[in-house]
Amino acid sequence: MKIILKSILLVFALLAVTSTYAQKGKKKKKGKKGQVEKMELNMNDTMTKVSYSLGMNIIANLKQQGLDTLDQAAFAEGMKAALAGDSTLVSEEESNNILKAYFEQMQEEKTKMAAKEGEAFLAKNAKKEGVTTTTSGLQYEVMTAGEGAKPLATDQVTVHYTGTTIEGKVFDSSVERGQPATFGLNQVIAGWTEGVQLMSVGAKYKFYIPYNLAYGERGAGADIAPFAALIFEVELIKIN
Repeated sequence: MKIILKSILLVFALLAVTSTYAQKGKKKKKGKKGQVEKMELNMNDTMTKVSYSLGMNIIANLKQQGLDTLDQAAFAEGMKAALAGDSTLVSEEESNNILKAYFEQMQEEKTKMAAKEGEAFLAKNAKKEGVTTTTSGLQYEVMTAGEGAKPLATDQVTVHYTGTTIEGKVFDSSVERGQPATFGLNQVIAGWTEGVQLMSVGAKYKFYIPYNLAYGERGAGADIAPFAALIFEVELIKIN
């Protein structure tokens, strides 16, 4: 959060430096309520390009954190006041608390939504023909049956796999990398540990994994949200 705030302050400074460019030969276009008026920018000017690009970068970072709406007029006023050293409507401490509370609430809402979506998806998926649900809540579908031995939780296996969200977004794939993965079954998420033990060598299964057997309440990285149910297609190549 502090990094973002520092970056925004840098935008303030650049806006001040480039304010003269904005006033010379620029035609203002009226914006909607709550938006800053658009201007025709001279994108041949270096500082104008830098300022514009930095503005894009800051907003892209905010969007990555889930902020997809912004009161542009209030944003601009906050920039101007902070840059000019004028009295602001809230103190720096208050602004930090406001942002912290807002982003925490936004994350909590996303988390609740992910949990509900996962539960609804799994409940519906359990009724599909060919899907089996274990006592733990793991769901699996046999795509290709294998032959021979099945691994134990203490075994090391080599597999090809593709992991997706329930919306279908691929977040990891040994198939796309063109390189099978090798690991111990006691070193992966619980859904994998349980599910791969059901497979014989050569089998290919599709696993539907509830959050508590996946990455739990914390999620993993930018693509796997807290409380997210996941889908994996796994081919068991060999037991090492």
